[in-house]
Amino acid sequence: MKVFIMVDMEGCSGIVASEQVIPSFPDYQEGRRYMTEDTNACVEGCIEGGATEIIVRDAHYMGRNMLWHELSPHARYIQGNSGSHRMPGVWDCDCVILLGYHSMAGTREGILEHTMSPESWQNFWINGKLSGEFAIDAAIAGFYDKPVVMVSGDDKTCAEAEELVPGIVKAQVKKGLSLYGGELLPREKAHELIRKSAAEAVKKFREIKPFKVPGPVTLRLELVSRNSLPSPANKPWLRIIDGRTFEVEGSDFIDAWQKLTGR
Repeated sequence: MKVFIMVDMEGCSGIVASEQVIPSFPDYQEGRRYMTEDTNACVEGCIEGGATEIIVRDAHYMGRNMLWHELSPHARYIQGNSGSHRMPGVWDCDCVILLGYHSMAGTREGILEHTMSPESWQNFWINGKLSGEFAIDAAIAGFYDKPVVMVSGDDKTCAEAEELVPGIVKAQVKKGLSLYGGELLPREKAHELIRKSAAEAVKKFREIKPFKVPGPVTLRLELVSRNSLPSPANKPWLRIIDGRTFEVEGSDFIDAWQKLTGR
């Protein structure tokens, strides 16, 4: 039984501030350790649940965050640039875990809420529904008929996930009180919750349905800055909506995603 774990940093236990997730700040080293510890707890839980093979993708920033020398020996790790695939190898797995995720841009009291890039992405829609990174990665997994069986993060993230994937196992490691603050579980309890949740999720993976976006798929993106739209001259499939917003249409989610991101 093979599990794919996609790990972001903002939703990890112990994380409440931008300084913990941005490499140029000293507190980033603290964030790296928290991300590594959450990952190890998740890997341990997957094994307890019956996983025989585990792939972990470091999905924050440039993909070089987890402390390689402290990672569990019971998984394989994708770090750095993953090339043309956001979730390489997910098609060969049985299920997916989205670990350390955050709520979508604009979520009230969501800790470090944003969608993809707070500097450039304002709002994002999938077939007219306002969506965040959980929906994006669940849709990629769903394209390959793989269910997302577990999510960890704050209460806002867990609620967002439950709306899209009924029955998903939720490891709520913190409660959002503001963009830069929350009520956190103690370190040991957070790791224990992640471990138990992962074990439960792996055991029940056949009970959870993949999140599938019916085609044709329209993706709309509103950017933060003016004068930053891509040029339709280079990408004729773009449809410009206004001075900060454009959309693309694809036959399925992967086709539309590749047109939107160029990968």
